[in-house]
Amino acid sequence: MSGSLKVYRAGMALLSPLLPVYLKRRARAGKEDPARLGERFGRAGLPRPDGPLVWMHAASVGESVMLLPLIKHLKTLRPDIFVLLTTGTLTSAQLMATRLPAGCAHQFAPADTRKAVRAFLDHWKPDLAIWAESELWPNLIMETRARGIKSALVNARMSVKSLEGWEKRRDFARLLLSGFDPIMAADEPTADGLSSILDREIKPAGNLKYAAPPLPVNRSEKTKLKKAIGTRPVWAAASTHHGEDIWVARAHKDICKSGQGALLILAPRHPERAKMIKPILTEQGLTVAQRSKGEPITPDIDVYLFDTLGELGLVYALASVSVIGGSLVPGLSGHNPLEPARLGSAVLTGVHVSSFADVYADMVAGGAAGYIKDAPDFARRVKTLLDDEAARTSRIKKAKALAKSQDGVLTLVWEALAPHMPDEIKTEPS
Repeated sequence: MSGSLKVYRAGMALLSPLLPVYLKRRARAGKEDPARLGERFGRAGLPRPDGPLVWMHAASVGESVMLLPLIKHLKTLRPDIFVLLTTGTLTSAQLMATRLPAGCAHQFAPADTRKAVRAFLDHWKPDLAIWAESELWPNLIMETRARGIKSALVNARMSVKSLEGWEKRRDFARLLLSGFDPIMAADEPTADGLSSILDREIKPAGNLKYAAPPLPVNRSEKTKLKKAIGTRPVWAAASTHHGEDIWVARAHKDICKSGQGALLILAPRHPERAKMIKPILTEQGLTVAQRSKGEPITPDIDVYLFDTLGELGLVYALASVSVIGGSLVPGLSGHNPLEPARLGSAVLTGVHVSSFADVYADMVAGGAAGYIKDAPDFARRVKTLLDDEAARTSRIKKAKALAKSQDGVLTLVWEALAPHMPDEIKTEPS
């Protein structure tokens, strides 16, 4: 056992008595489900079904959405396998409650204490564990391996800084990562870095986030909202974070001066922030209708505050131009630009997109997306696309083509995982 793992385990053992206090505090802050805190201690909220079980682990919303095509593909080819998906955030749990197919369930990931992890594994007894991206918890990994459970790492994505950190702790990295087979990297830098650390070839399979189907769109709601909007031009600011909403509000205030009656659909990444966003909008002289309150879109409404969960597809389907948040201020790292592209919305983004640097670089180079460089540039870029239908249509067409070109990623990932799936249970005829 490496010294780093010993230190980590000792630290977690010392902190574990504080876990109940910490989780209750998070629950009071709205970051945990009070009724499901037991899952954080490894106490299952559901019985384990009979038969083979594949456990998939993802960090939050983006990673769990990324796994959905793989889950659905698995369930189509192997309906006998039950899929357990664990994540660490309340928003991902709420979203997966509506998006997981039949024969699947969501649980919160156990805290990374040995007691919680062992309780989790004692109950679920997975036949195969599939981890997504870089959500690597040492105790969870090592206890899973100690039980002889096969583990795979899909869509491994690590920044240059993270890879440099792993390189400095090579023994620890090898201890954690060597048990994953297969490892599929999302990009070449990650593949090269992991190959160097592990002294074995790791190939880039491509980014599973590119293989996702279009986000779901409620067609009746789309028809209803389009009727209310009428002929007004519509743009969206989607998945915004704290610090970005003032940029959006000021940009829309400038766009409104053109007299075209443009409507902004503002969909914050975390809907609970609506109560903080609305004053920012009204201080700029903008009138606001709030979706969660059922407020209608009337001709005098400047901003439709889309403060609901699981309706991002509807946002993109309504907006001819979408600015993807999580990208406008330092410290953020971007969100998936292929989601609006698949639904026919022209893509703009800020420059802070390290989590999606490769896909944004490809899109911008191919004329499928554009960067907003600073606040003065914001309104001009949005207005140009709203006004120029030919430019907007060209951008949308190119973005859809790029998204389509990535559809083979899912096949590559499945082909690597399929040999490791649990055997199908044969039953005797009655």
